[in-house]
Amino acid sequence: MDVSDARRLEALEEENARLKKLLAEQMLDNAILRDFSSKKW
Repeated sequence: MDVSDARRLEALEEENARLKKLLAEQMLDNAILRDFSSKKW
């Protein structure tokens, strides 16, 4: 693996971590909305 491959791998890992965080936040938002909508007022 040369330097450009290592840089590309690092960039992909950073993007993957960012996307995982966004997905987790979205899933949490969805769970909150589902919980809120299931409440009977």
